[in-house]
Amino acid sequence: MPKHPVYLWTLPMFHCNGWCFPWTVAARAGVNVCLRKVEAQAMADAIREHGVTHYCGAPIVHSLLVNAPEELKRGLPRGVKAMVAGAAPPASMIESMERLGFDLTHVYGLTEVYGPATACAKHEDWDRLEIDERARLNARQGVRYHLQRDAQVLDPQTMKPVPWDGETMGEIMFRGNITMKGYLKNEKATQEAFAGGWFHTGDLAVQYPDGYIKIKDRSKDIIISGGENISSIEVEDVLYRHPAVLAAAVVAKPDPKWGETPCAFVELKAGAQVTAQEIVAHCKKYLAGFKVPRAVEFGELPKTSTGKLQKFELRKRAGSTTAIDV
Repeated sequence: MPKHPVYLWTLPMFHCNGWCFPWTVAARAGVNVCLRKVEAQAMADAIREHGVTHYCGAPIVHSLLVNAPEELKRGLPRGVKAMVAGAAPPASMIESMERLGFDLTHVYGLTEVYGPATACAKHEDWDRLEIDERARLNARQGVRYHLQRDAQVLDPQTMKPVPWDGETMGEIMFRGNITMKGYLKNEKATQEAFAGGWFHTGDLAVQYPDGYIKIKDRSKDIIISGGENISSIEVEDVLYRHPAVLAAAVVAKPDPKWGETPCAFVELKAGAQVTAQEIVAHCKKYLAGFKVPRAVEFGELPKTSTGKLQKFELRKRAGSTTAIDV
């Protein structure tokens, strides 16, 4: 962030210290542009009117602009720098933001590690790749911030690093002098979080040969069907590539035969129409059969005030779901 940025507040300041931007903007002598409500029209108007240079948000916030009507996006300047975090962004959203002309930086972190703690640092040679491949690379959570001593994917049982093969799954763990000391008045939770001398995030991931980390799922969100692990994020990435899908979330649905199977909750774009069978057919093009959702439900998805999808609510629904089995 250079001197005198014009920063648009789409991110709530209470969300993990506003990702540290309240004081960053002050330190760079910037202008704060605030909104009464985060919606595509207000964002686009503010960007055009005030010459916004930077903003941050969860994937669903960026999707508001991506999926806005073309006339609303007309005249948006190219080169606006945006940051995405809060949930693993689908590669299709990252690709769409690039097509829109925005310079998107993907970061990852938690309140316990003081907000953003890894960044998907871009390489110059990525510019020579096709846009969909660039989006795939940028969808990874990346490498540690300077202030973190280390960020690795470790086997939580052995506390050894997993092979950097992009396939072996482990848990993301942090060390660093700005990692928290512990949970207030909760010694048990603190000991569990720091077992083995690392902070355990609860995020399951792989590490690639270049050292970049890619989240596969939260440990509580992984779907185990017939003994096979299914990444809900992998299935959601495929769902987001359907042209009718605005938002998607996948959770485990109890199954008498397989233990649990993927259940997809889908929010459609305005005016879009698609059947559960068409959603499943789309998934079958890109996923192994056991990863394809066995049930699909359409409707608005529950979200937090920071734009995160409330999967715990969806898990409740899946347990007694009205989803269409397909």
